[in-house]
Amino acid sequence: MTQTPVQPGIMDIALYVSGESALAGREDVLKLSSNENPLGSSAAARAAFAAAAGDLHRYPATDHAGLRAAIGEVHGLDPDRIICGVGSDEVLQFVVQCFAGPGDEVITTQHGFSMYPILARMVGATPVTVPEAGRRVDVEAILAAVTDRTRVVFVANPANPTGTMLTEAELERLASGLPAHVLFVHDGAYAEFVDGFDGGAGLVDRHPNVIMTRTFSKIHGLGGLRIGWGYAARSIIDVLNRVRQPFNLSNAQMAAAEAAIRDRDFTRHCADLNARLRARMRDTLVQIGIACDESFANFVLARFDSPETAAAADAALRADGILVRRVAGYGLPEALRITVGDEAGVNRVLACLGRFMEGRA
Repeated sequence: MTQTPVQPGIMDIALYVSGESALAGREDVLKLSSNENPLGSSAAARAAFAAAAGDLHRYPATDHAGLRAAIGEVHGLDPDRIICGVGSDEVLQFVVQCFAGPGDEVITTQHGFSMYPILARMVGATPVTVPEAGRRVDVEAILAAVTDRTRVVFVANPANPTGTMLTEAELERLASGLPAHVLFVHDGAYAEFVDGFDGGAGLVDRHPNVIMTRTFSKIHGLGGLRIGWGYAARSIIDVLNRVRQPFNLSNAQMAAAEAAIRDRDFTRHCADLNARLRARMRDTLVQIGIACDESFANFVLARFDSPETAAAADAALRADGILVRRVAGYGLPEALRITVGDEAGVNRVLACLGRFMEGRA
C-alpha cells in the first residue's frame, strides 16, 4: 500500500514533551515542572465555569465578543483588534498559517520556546535559530539574520525557559529594525508577572507589523482550559480570523476566562506573591552556590557547574517528591527550570537543594 505523502517539514517535528506530574509511589508530589499558578484559579473563575455547566448543549458565540470586551476593558485595548484562541499557542499557529510557508524563514532564538520551530515546520517553513547573549535575546543577532525570505520573528518576553527580559528600548530597536514584510510576534505569556509592563501593547500600537500574544494559563491559573489571545492591527486580526475555527472556544472556557480577567484583586495577589517568593528563591540559590539570573516570570532557571550536577540535583529533588523541568532540549543541559510555588513549596525546594549543595561541599 502506497502511503499518502506527508507535507514538507511535518516529519522533522520533534514531539513536544510536557512537564511531568507524577512520581511512582509518591503521594506528596510537588509539581513545579509546568509553571502553573500554585494558587490555582480565582474563585470567580471556578464559579463561572460551574455555572456554565447548565448550557453544555448550547453552541458558543463565534465572535468571543464578551471575552474580548473584558480583555479590552482590563488592558485598555480595542476589542476589535483582539483574537482569542485555544491557548496562545493556537494564535501563534494562526500566524504561521497565514504568513509563512514553504520557502519562507521563521526566526527563533537559541533558548526560545520549543513550540516556535514546531510551528514553523508545521507549515513547511524553515526555522532559523539565532544565538542569545548570556541567556538573553540578542536584538542585533536577530536583525542580522533577517533576509528577504524571513516572514516571522518569535520572541517570548519574559523568555521561557530563561526568565530573562528585553528592555523597552531593546524591544523598540527590534520592532523598528525589522522590514515591513516581517511580522514580529511578541509572546507575553508571562507579562503579568512584570510590574507595570504592558506586554507589548504599546509596541503593537506603534508598529503595524507587530502582534502580541497572551495566555490565561499562567497567572490566571486556567492552564487546564487552554485559552489565549492576541492583539494586533485590525488588518492582521482580520487575516487570522479567516483560519480560526468558528467554535474554537466553548461557553465554559469563555465564562471562566472573563471572570478570571475581571478578578483583578486575585491577579494582583498572585503577582505580588510570585515576586516575593521568586526573589527569595533566586537570592537563596545564589547564596548556596547555584547560579541564577534575575527572572521576570513565575519560575527561576537554576544553573549548575555541569550537566552531570544538574542531573544529580534533579535526582535529589525527585527523591524528595519534587518535579522540576530539565531543559537540555533548550540548549541548557546544566540547568533546571523551577516553577515558583507557594510558601511551603518554595521552602521545600530550597531545603532540598540546600542539602544537595552541602553534600557536594
